[in-house]
Amino acid sequence: MRLFDCTSVDERDRAIEAAISAVRSGDLVVMPTDTVYGIGADAFKSWSVEALLRAKGRGRDMAPPVLVGSRRTLDGLVLSLPSTARDLVAAFWPGALTVVVEHAPTLDWDLGDTDGTVAVRMPLHPVALEVLSETGPMAVSSANKSGQPPASTATDAREQLGYGVSVYLEAGPSADIVPSTIVDCTGDVPILLRAGALSLERIREVVPSTRGPEEKG
Repeated sequence: MRLFDCTSVDERDRAIEAAISAVRSGDLVVMPTDTVYGIGADAFKSWSVEALLRAKGRGRDMAPPVLVGSRRTLDGLVLSLPSTARDLVAAFWPGALTVVVEHAPTLDWDLGDTDGTVAVRMPLHPVALEVLSETGPMAVSSANKSGQPPASTATDAREQLGYGVSVYLEAGPSADIVPSTIVDCTGDVPILLRAGALSLERIREVVPSTRGPEEKG
């Protein structure tokens, strides 16, 4: 278990290289995002995703979202991206928006019980983006034990997750500990699943037909 200080110019490059190496080896890492710190694993290594769920104390019924390093990566994860999802991504990525879409059935991954869908986000944080640009899609969840407060620093995350994580990337306190907004784009009409950093009103500025949670039925 190693904790690196990404605020140090001398250590930052070594830190990112260590995180990339750990992910490629199937180990878990903790890294900053533009919301809370996340615990991440290679999305295409099923045993790594299982280790992530164990570290958090979650079951397969709570599949982790996937973080990507570019908008183009999303196109490679789906057969066809709905126009509503494409519009939302164009407006809010990178940023605090997670879109739920149907993933391509040919993808060789196992994120848990997802029923053919995946929640995807591109974070607005330079450290996360540098890691993701080299590792490809990562399964990432908030860096805390299930039921505990989300971590706003890598040090906070280490206190909860300990030796279950190989590399911790410390980049200072999170600027915003409000989680991302989640919008389900798998149906004809988008549905807000979680109101987070982006309000329903802001989502509707881009896709006016988006329903609130109380309007699902």
